[in-house]
Amino acid sequence: MNEEIRKVLESVRDGSMTVEEALLRLKIQPFEDLGFAKVDLHRSLRQGAPEVIYGAGKTAEQIVGIIRTMQENGQKQVLITRLDKESAELIRKSVPITYRPEARIGFCGSIPEPDGLGRVLVATGGTSDIPVAEEAALTAEFYGNEVIRLYDVGVAGLHRLLAHKEEIMSASVIIAIAGMEGALASVIGGLADCPVIAVPTSVGYGASFRGLSALLSMLNSCASGVAVVNIDNGFGAGYYANMINHREKKA
Repeated sequence: MNEEIRKVLESVRDGSMTVEEALLRLKIQPFEDLGFAKVDLHRSLRQGAPEVIYGAGKTAEQIVGIIRTMQENGQKQVLITRLDKESAELIRKSVPITYRPEARIGFCGSIPEPDGLGRVLVATGGTSDIPVAEEAALTAEFYGNEVIRLYDVGVAGLHRLLAHKEEIMSASVIIAIAGMEGALASVIGGLADCPVIAVPTSVGYGASFRGLSALLSMLNSCASGVAVVNIDNGFGAGYYANMINHREKKA
């Protein structure tokens, strides 16, 4: 919120925005009721980032309506998560979007140049975790972070992870993504000197309970500095990593 208001005030100071324009910008209605959705138009003022569209369960027509409302109110970049390919194709007929099927993410506008403090490292235990990892990585990139991808470095072959100690130690925040028993987060947490965001995935055999085993393992990590998001929540991890990587700039 403070960053968005600061930009408005600085625009008034340097003459690129009049006082009346600034008042209109700050007085814009807090949300627009579309009947099927109430689009939050003040999200960027409150939190520094605009509302994100959760695509699952919404029709293409509903998503198009939300996108258009956001764009009409000055939001140039729109992120849509959990978007399937069929809906993306239908949406493209009405509004231009870029679609990344591996992450099930669509977005309007372009990915900005990185302006974070450092680099976000996204690591996975196995190749099967990549869809969740790509959701996290693309989310972080969408918000202006440089991302390093380190895939298939799970504890079944620990030497694969240890071969990348330089990348691990130089990251400003790490997202550790794993299914099965979820041990990767604890191992990385014991190597890194930065915050680690653990993401359990629903990958694994029957006793993994669709990610519950990994979730409990990560919550019980013996490594300090490990925080845990929900099962398969790549978006939440990418968003949280972005907040960490931009913290000093905000301060």
